[in-house]
Amino acid sequence: MIFLNGTSSSGKSSIAAELLGSLDGTWFHLAIDQFHRIRARREMPDEAFLSVFQRTVLGFHRAVAGMASAGNDVVVDHILGEKWRLTDCLTVFDGLPVLFVGVRCALPELERRERDRGNRTIGRAAVQFPIVHEHGVYDVEVESDRYTPADCAAQIRDRLEAGPPTAFGQLRKADRREPEIHPAR
Repeated sequence: MIFLNGTSSSGKSSIAAELLGSLDGTWFHLAIDQFHRIRARREMPDEAFLSVFQRTVLGFHRAVAGMASAGNDVVVDHILGEKWRLTDCLTVFDGLPVLFVGVRCALPELERRERDRGNRTIGRAAVQFPIVHEHGVYDVEVESDRYTPADCAAQIRDRLEAGPPTAFGQLRKADRREPEIHPAR
């Protein structure tokens, strides 16, 4: 599994597309945005939406783990914007080899990309920017504002070939707490 973590508009999907086109074998790109797009759109109070949102994210993690556990190679496109998301991934992906990739991009470039794309909530990346990389441990980091998606994919492929990933193991040792949420059942 290659796990791309970065803010909205940081270039994760573009890097994932490059990886799928350049890695050997059959890889799947699973993105949290895909899961949010396939959810029914209904008006609901914020409290109800938060519960649906959390269950969607938790379900995404389990779908990714299911694909990887079945022997599929997966590129994950995600935003670890809250600590509970990382904690859940560390639990759900236990036993799976995860190359953890930080996709970094300077805030002014993120804001420009949000405006230019026209399909993003303006300001979302700025909210995510100070927290998405807070945990501080990666197997490799790429800078999508300095390098093309193809260059970033090449850096990731090089790290993939350099040996087994270690970041998730380090993070598991540092994070022995229970998840901070308990979704409704």
